[in-house]
Amino acid sequence: MSDAIADHDTRHPGLNLAETDTFAHAEAEETVFGFWVFLMSDVVLFALLIAVYATAVPMTDGGPGPRDILTLGPAAFETGLLLLSSLTFGMASLALKYEDPRSRLVGWLALTLLLGLAFLGLELKDFADWSAQGAPPQRSGFLSALYVLLSTHGLHVAIGCLWIAVMIAQVFRFGLSAAVKLRVMRLALFWHMLDVVWIGLFSVIYLVGLSS
Repeated sequence: MSDAIADHDTRHPGLNLAETDTFAHAEAEETVFGFWVFLMSDVVLFALLIAVYATAVPMTDGGPGPRDILTLGPAAFETGLLLLSSLTFGMASLALKYEDPRSRLVGWLALTLLLGLAFLGLELKDFADWSAQGAPPQRSGFLSALYVLLSTHGLHVAIGCLWIAVMIAQVFRFGLSAAVKLRVMRLALFWHMLDVVWIGLFSVIYLVGLSS
């Protein structure tokens, strides 16, 4: 019997709340799994965009190529910001799981939000710098694919930042109800997925692009 209970407590994906909130834990089993399915469809979208980008890399039409506009340093710094934001969201998840004071959860979420906004600001600066160098998105197939791929990820990060802000407001308004906990759990999965996708983009666009 104890083995069956232990299996029930750990079988659902995502953050395990069995010890602190059994109701939210039970509700998460189907809700969070459904969100996993959605995230996998989103990953397929990025896989298609990466395939389009890889095909379009040689299509420069005499314009700038990857080695002409891409720089590793700023991109590595942006990567560091996102990875750090994944850590801070992990700390927010632990604060949620162990029912730490509400202020601690909000603090970690706010720090994650700031890191996400900093990432977006640096990415917009990259776009502005490329355009100033004569590499706007309409210049060639390569640049169009590059801007679309990075902008799609940036749009997801912007949605994640908005979602974090909404969740901070909901924590203040409704407290740590089961519904709020489930939303934070889904947001955590979404945010970590964006970090994983960015590692793939960084590898394909910057590491491969600058080494070829």
